[in-house]
Amino acid sequence: MTTYPTVPLHPMHVPAHEAEDRARDFHDVMAQRRTVRDYDTRPIPEGVLDWAIRTAATAPSGAHVQPWRFVVITDPERKRQLREAAEAEEREFYDHRASEEWLEALAPIGTDWHKPFLEDAPAVIVVFEVHKGPNSPRPYYTKESVGIAVGLLLATLHQAGLATLTHTPSPMKFLNEICERPAEERAAYVIPVGYPAERAQVPDLHRKELDEVLVRL
Repeated sequence: MTTYPTVPLHPMHVPAHEAEDRARDFHDVMAQRRTVRDYDTRPIPEGVLDWAIRTAATAPSGAHVQPWRFVVITDPERKRQLREAAEAEEREFYDHRASEEWLEALAPIGTDWHKPFLEDAPAVIVVFEVHKGPNSPRPYYTKESVGIAVGLLLATLHQAGLATLTHTPSPMKFLNEICERPAEERAAYVIPVGYPAERAQVPDLHRKELDEVLVRL
């Protein structure tokens, strides 16, 4: 049997009587998270994005391949190019690709092909899935792994007081050119990041209750 190197585990030691309170406190913070489309021009404090991406990169991944790449765009010209390319794809989606059922589902959110937040937000993080290539091994459970990492990224940015949006234009191949990434990297998420505008509005949406999402067996 092949053996592999190991190191001691140093788990968090949370007293049993504090566990529920900690879980509730985290929920209460995260329950305030909303997708934001209107951004202030204030800069993001130094170091926040680095720590958020470090946290995202702690996510579990299939065979520990860590198949993710995070490209942070702050250059105004590159953000302009990103917006123009994304709006071209989104215009095609709303005008021709989307079914009536899909458009009806989107109606309460009030979205359309206009994506000004891609320029307005001080930073945009483009998350790529890294597939097998000249400099990368074959990944396993790539979408699942990257999805978990993005969840941690959003949670960390929210904890830091920043707003985000998960944008998924389709197709996304134009992002490789804009972000100067090789073919084995495939864009999965476009995430504007910044402070919400002073008078930002969000749809009046309600999350499902616990008994609608939890099944005990």
